[in-house]
Amino acid sequence: MQRHFDPAEPELMDRPQPVTAELVSDLRNLRQLNRHFGSYALTTRFLRRWVQPGAQLRALDLATGSGDIPRLVIDYARKVGAIVTVEAIDQQNSTLEIARGLSADYPEIDFKQGDVLFFGEDGQYDIVLSSLALHHFDEAAAVRLLERCRLLSRRFVLVSDLRRGFLATVGVYLLTAMIYRESMTRTDARLSAERSFSFREFGSLAERAGWRNFGRRKFRFARQAIWLEPAGI
Repeated sequence: MQRHFDPAEPELMDRPQPVTAELVSDLRNLRQLNRHFGSYALTTRFLRRWVQPGAQLRALDLATGSGDIPRLVIDYARKVGAIVTVEAIDQQNSTLEIARGLSADYPEIDFKQGDVLFFGEDGQYDIVLSSLALHHFDEAAAVRLLERCRLLSRRFVLVSDLRRGFLATVGVYLLTAMIYRESMTRTDARLSAERSFSFREFGSLAERAGWRNFGRRKFRFARQAIWLEPAGI
């Protein structure tokens, strides 16, 4: 099953738009999918390794969407008694407006509009995260994003995404036919299944981006992740 990516057909949520009921609904659906289909569990797995009681860490979340991953990070940090601040970056001002509204009780999160492919200064962050963003880009831009993740972090990097395959495609079609039937969610979810990278391709992109000695693993619900961390963690 080959990857199908047409840069002339961006996902609906990636197109410039005001805050609408449809966008609010789509982002809510994505948060539910993240919660129930692996993204939260995957991210928390690494937070347990990287965020220790008493730690003071600066984190970055690239392509943050409605900010649910940064809120997950802060919830975990508060739970274990760590001090973590998160800069959360997205290109869409409307999406960031929704994210800020959902994060009123999270002063540790600073939402900023920006291009994730060019954002930031090298070595500014202890943790760099990117969740379900890589498949939104063509190969060259995906390599650029992975390179930025590596250079921006001085310690930890976690990039997770969908994993292309027959079961993922079937699962997405069933979910969007039976449960998440809103037009934006249905369209974008099905495009995402077609545009995601295989496990082999994901690793190859990281190598092209200069990643060395990185971890990689398949996770449940057609998820996958690659990560960087100091030896001995």
